[in-house]
Amino acid sequence: MKRFLILTAVFSLFGCAEMQQVMNQLPQAQGMGLVDISGGLKEALNNGISKQVTKLTAADGFYRNEAVKILLPEELRKVDAGLRKIGLNSLADEGLKVLNRAAEDAVKEATPIFVDAIKNMSFADARGILMGNESSATNYLQNSTSTSLYGKFNPVIKNSFAKVGADKVWANIITKYNSIPLVNKVNPDLTDYVTNQAMSGVFKMVAVEEKNIRTNLNARTSPLLQKVFAMQDKKI
Repeated sequence: MKRFLILTAVFSLFGCAEMQQVMNQLPQAQGMGLVDISGGLKEALNNGISKQVTKLTAADGFYRNEAVKILLPEELRKVDAGLRKIGLNSLADEGLKVLNRAAEDAVKEATPIFVDAIKNMSFADARGILMGNESSATNYLQNSTSTSLYGKFNPVIKNSFAKVGADKVWANIITKYNSIPLVNKVNPDLTDYVTNQAMSGVFKMVAVEEKNIRTNLNARTSPLLQKVFAMQDKKI
């Protein structure tokens, strides 16, 4: 009977340990389980969207932010130079500005896509992201949303071109440039180019906030952020 009781106790202890290990991986787990880690990362990403990405939707949100300002693609730099040579500086300046205006308009469509990606973050995703580098959460968001984001941005960019007058400005620019004697005529796909540049700008701004939260204790403005990112600091 004594041997039976000892074996029962050992089995019970082993069972409790195994059960605790399983419980720590369930959404209902307390402490530093799934809810805390993913919740903290979701809050960090939401901060990136609300504090940084929304800046891009303002007038000149792209154009006056050197980190994300959309410059002309290589093919159009010769167009810009050609226009300036014949005294059309203001038209060249306007062409660059309206590309950035279209991007600002399109970024307003980003938030719902980001929210879906954040909701789908798994425990494995969350743990790996937390213990990763200073842009791991941004990289997760980029990998999870790029395809959907492009599909959403591309038609919006196209519509925004018309909305902000970029289509007419660039039709005029291309026509004038192609009429210059001896130049190689151009016909760029500006919708695709601006779509990709707008997406790049969005992820750069999310990365700014992520780095801030990871490296600046004062940026952890809630108990959850403080608790979760303390784990990262200790690398436990």
